[in-house]
Amino acid sequence: MPAIARAEDGDIWDVFARDRELANVDQSGNTASAMSLVDTIEPILSYDTAYNLQLAIQNYEAFVAANGSWELPERDWYGLKLGAKRKAVGALKRRLMINGDMPVQERIDNDFGNDLDAAVRLFQARHGLVINGAVDEATFYAMSVPTDYRLNQLRLNAQRIEQWASALSDRYVVVNIPAATVEAVEASQVVQRHNSVVGKVDRATPILNSKIFQVKFNPYWTVPKSIIEKDMIKYMNEDPEYLTKFNIRIFDGNGTEIPPTAINWQTNEAVKYTFRQDPGGENSMGHCKIDFYNPYAVYMHDTPQKSLFGENARFHSSGCMRCENIEELVAWLLRDNGGGWTPQSVMQAWEAGMRENIQLDVQVPIHTTYITAWANRQGTVSFRDDVYQYDAMGTVNFDT
Repeated sequence: MPAIARAEDGDIWDVFARDRELANVDQSGNTASAMSLVDTIEPILSYDTAYNLQLAIQNYEAFVAANGSWELPERDWYGLKLGAKRKAVGALKRRLMINGDMPVQERIDNDFGNDLDAAVRLFQARHGLVINGAVDEATFYAMSVPTDYRLNQLRLNAQRIEQWASALSDRYVVVNIPAATVEAVEASQVVQRHNSVVGKVDRATPILNSKIFQVKFNPYWTVPKSIIEKDMIKYMNEDPEYLTKFNIRIFDGNGTEIPPTAINWQTNEAVKYTFRQDPGGENSMGHCKIDFYNPYAVYMHDTPQKSLFGENARFHSSGCMRCENIEELVAWLLRDNGGGWTPQSVMQAWEAGMRENIQLDVQVPIHTTYITAWANRQGTVSFRDDVYQYDAMGTVNFDT
């Protein structure tokens, strides 16, 4: 009996010690560390990235030659998170050691502690996922991609970046569609990085090289005919008050405003009219529109739907690009116009209702690109899903 009592006491203290260890895990610190390894100053579109990709390709080729493929997740990996203690944890650790997300350990236990929490968060950061430290659905899916597929991504994107890098200037903006991000680049360094929302699969954001020439403060939004036909008619049939709720007015060919009740919403009659949304908080472009030359009628803009920037897959638009914290990008674009624009003064102008179309004194190049794999000088390799299937088709040259 005394021996049993001592064993039970030991078990209790082990539990207490483990609870204390888990309580001291700095999850926010692990997230910050992961992001510091991913969001470095190298532009995603640069000769530096092209060089770093070649090093990554060599490493992946060597691994495939020696091992074939890394371990793919089993069903019991799903849902693993801090505090888990079972055999699947050890398998997850081995996989993340192979990926370089976790330091190699001689003895691998089955405890999901701080080291594995940090590793899962780094894996999530590298794949553009919501960072929560748990093997959720999106993380499980990303872990299920085999090694040879990732190696093919690296090779394709190395060729793409080599082609695009030749068109770069000292100062430019890059929209990477698969990552749904925007970078402002100057002197070969990223000075701003923003989450973005880009085109749906069936309304893809076009790939192009252009120049930003104008910023509009508190603009009207004229609804494209494609959106009237595909969306607006459906919304009005679902809710006849939709246009009124969102301050969208209808005008005929003479510029005369007509009421929604004048249109037969059971037909496509609506496409004959102009739909215009008033400036304000509900405007689909938010407080700002950034114009650049292109034949596709696309642009970059603010949005009232800020919550979309926190999603894993930010493919919701009809081809245009929404930009998080766009006031920072606007201040950077307008710096040569005088007036000492700052993000704060830009926001103040919007909130005061300023309506002005400001021409840039110095037009800034913009490149919308399709890069699903890249690497930085720290050796961190990032991947994104092939949302438009250009990797599947082996597309390298987009003829922009």
